[in-house]
Amino acid sequence: MFTRLRLLGISLTSGLLLLLTLCLGSQNLTNRHELNLGPAKTAPLPSGFLIGVSLVLGVISGGCTTALLLPTDRS
Repeated sequence: MFTRLRLLGISLTSGLLLLLTLCLGSQNLTNRHELNLGPAKTAPLPSGFLIGVSLVLGVISGGCTTALLLPTDRS
């Protein structure tokens, strides 16, 4: 159980640190794009920020999935 919590904490912490670094790094980017989400559009965001957010979400979801799928220790 402790291994699962530790892995979950590490993945969430690393994902949040990556997101913080991404937000700080994408402040001065000029090439901005909008996402079409059905009838609505998002605010203009830099393309590097959109790719980075998908990477961060992948790190967080992969770590959470690994933590949930670890075999339980029955001793």
